[in-house]
Amino acid sequence: MAFPKSSPYVIIGAGIHGLSTAYHLALELKQRGKGSGEDIIILDKSGISAGATGIACGVIRNNYFQPAMRELMAHSVKVWESDPNAYSYHPVGYMQISPESMHSDVASIYQQQQAIGYDSKFIEGEKDCAQYMKNIFHDWQAQGITSVLHEIPGGYANNTKAMYGLAGKAEAEGVRIITGVTVTGFDEATDGAITKVKTDKGDIETDYVVVGAGPWVKSFWEMLDLPKQIDIKNAKSGVITKDVPMWVYWSLQEGTLGVDPDLQVTNDGKMPPVIHVDSNAPLYSDVDGSLITDEMWGIYYKPDYHFGGIQGGAAPFIVDKPADKVQVDPYGPESPEFIVGPDFAHMWVSALAHCQKRFEGTIPKYKDEASGGIGCFTPDSFPVFDTFRKNCFVVADSNHGYKMLGVGKLVAEQVAGGKPSLLEPFRFSRFAEGKLHPTSNSPFPWS
Repeated sequence: MAFPKSSPYVIIGAGIHGLSTAYHLALELKQRGKGSGEDIIILDKSGISAGATGIACGVIRNNYFQPAMRELMAHSVKVWESDPNAYSYHPVGYMQISPESMHSDVASIYQQQQAIGYDSKFIEGEKDCAQYMKNIFHDWQAQGITSVLHEIPGGYANNTKAMYGLAGKAEAEGVRIITGVTVTGFDEATDGAITKVKTDKGDIETDYVVVGAGPWVKSFWEMLDLPKQIDIKNAKSGVITKDVPMWVYWSLQEGTLGVDPDLQVTNDGKMPPVIHVDSNAPLYSDVDGSLITDEMWGIYYKPDYHFGGIQGGAAPFIVDKPADKVQVDPYGPESPEFIVGPDFAHMWVSALAHCQKRFEGTIPKYKDEASGGIGCFTPDSFPVFDTFRKNCFVVADSNHGYKMLGVGKLVAEQVAGGKPSLLEPFRFSRFAEGKLHPTSNSPFPWS
């Protein structure tokens, strides 16, 4: 098929956001009598799920301290639940397990989950928490835990399998996915609206552009001539902090323990919830008993047949260089720089053993394979979902992406002429207006 010279809608990126937007936009256009999926093309320089989406942990949860994120995640969970087979979705639930320093934060999450009708249980007190966990895992042994938030919905999806399922749904609606195409820039009209998407295969005239580029969003931000530095207002004090870098990169830490995934079944032989543990208890090596850290640490883990073992990760760390100096490509396991190494394996598997006895002595089974990647984060570590240049919607997910299947549905609604309220708290204007999202005591920047 010839390379297109025009398309009413051009979507950049064949990951979670691009594919979801395209599929739902096709449905919206048909429903509103404004077109069909044949009006939509997706461009990707590599292939379907070839970037951050393809190596994401795949966890789907509601556990956010921020009300806007929590409501957005509740919406996304419903989208995952709408077609679990196509999305390779496993609704096993999710557990946030925390020390006393996070108790009030997690209690607030639970209260607000109840307010929006999100099904969860909240267990408080060290003794009751230990018993609750032992009722699920007989070998639970983490110390100093005073709250357990057990989300009944949520779980995880198998990365690439889910995305190929989503791509199939989009193509069935007439969407054309074109891979191996690099976007190089945009042509604009005198009023600033984009008229053409420029690529290494030729220019495409268009009426509307959606950018869903994950960690490459900074490049498209610059193509759109948007600011590299911004001013941020403190809502309480009114003080304005000037010239804050718009983007910062964080190095992600994830890996897989090469054991039978069934090792992690519950006491009654079922697949377990996704486990997320934050702790300020000293973490000791499962190899030699030495102290790894006496500061706050956090891990998450789950059995996963896609990864072939127990997959999970730990808190990311900031890439200590200006964003302009960070090389995103080659991405993920192909990177010579942003991949996890022996230090991560030692910490993460020791933390697994700290939590459950069944993981003691398993460090030799850690999969010695390249893993990890980088995320492109906004100044407050939360997404920007907004329209720029009159007809370009930018999905800057700040590495919250994979679980946000429902964002594409909301973006599609807006592109088709709607005004989805769930996107409003994520407008770019919040920085200048001081409408920032509240922060929690979690060691993770996205919690």
